[in-house]
Amino acid sequence: MGPSMDDNRPIFVQIAERIEDDIIEGTLLEEAQAPSTTHIAAFYRINPATAAKGVNLLVDEGILYKKRGIGMFVATGARQIAVNKRKEQFYEQYIITMIREAQRLGITTDQLKEMIQKGESN
Repeated sequence: MGPSMDDNRPIFVQIAERIEDDIIEGTLLEEAQAPSTTHIAAFYRINPATAAKGVNLLVDEGILYKKRGIGMFVATGARQIAVNKRKEQFYEQYIITMIREAQRLGITTDQLKEMIQKGESN
């Protein structure tokens, strides 16, 4: 059995994120050939159309591009695109949520900064 897709988000989104993770971590380098949809489908035991949908999401974002008759490749600048997208998601999912909860609890900005610094030293 291949690695599981256990999250409640669409599988094609999770596929796109796994490829992005490899690009961000440097496992998959810019201008390197990306795994084929056939390979992805076999590895995760999913429908090839679902794998293709995940890959096409990254093509639309300028992270992957197609070389006719050869396959998909990681675009130059793909890592920065992926990192910027993740930073924006991080801001929306964590920072905004944290600030709202801090305000609800009466935690000041200075107290929040202290908490973050304390967390960094652990």
